[in-house]
Amino acid sequence: MTPRIVEIRQNVLKKNDLLARELRERFRTAGVYVVNLVSAPGAGKTTALTELMRRLAGAGWRVAAVVGDLATDNDAERLRASGAAVRQITTGTVCHLEAEMVARAIEGWDLGSLDFLFIENVGNLVCPASYDLGENERAVLFSVTEGEDKPEKYPTLINSADLAVVTKIDLAEAVGFDRRRFQEAVERVRPGIEVLEISARTGAGLDRWLERLLAGRAAARVR
Repeated sequence: MTPRIVEIRQNVLKKNDLLARELRERFRTAGVYVVNLVSAPGAGKTTALTELMRRLAGAGWRVAAVVGDLATDNDAERLRASGAAVRQITTGTVCHLEAEMVARAIEGWDLGSLDFLFIENVGNLVCPASYDLGENERAVLFSVTEGEDKPEKYPTLINSADLAVVTKIDLAEAVGFDRRRFQEAVERVRPGIEVLEISARTGAGLDRWLERLLAGRAAARVR
């Protein structure tokens, strides 16, 4: 990588970090808890997020989402099935969301009227790791159909996350997913990070994720 490219990249990330800091302060002032979801394409984050938001809304929490995709608003339409307000970010050729994109997407929203804001990042296990979006926490999702070694293949992303979520756990036996090998891979990269197994289809693990979200929001408001 040439010095010029390095300099440009550093400037881009510096600008993003400054904007992310401003977003974080806006979110804090509004009292909204923000979660950034990242995964590879097809890991099931849209389905899981739809179910999470449906359950939160059903319990009386005010939720909304911003969803990023290279093209189409298919995921945004699926998320709207939860009854939550959803805004689309179409990135074109950009393989991640940036703080500036999120800031534009939430223009005009009364953040004080929300309890939770979810950001569904573009499906990618590389680029999103470098871009802070002002979130309170970042969850990285891995599907059982992706195998057990993904954490070691993408260490930067899992090292930037607060939670690792294993999706489609109802398919674990059918695809021969080895829980022990996956946990060992996670521990080699990020010792101590919580690993949560879920199935959006059966509902397994979703209550635990909701409990964790509510605890995180309560702790953030105390600070």
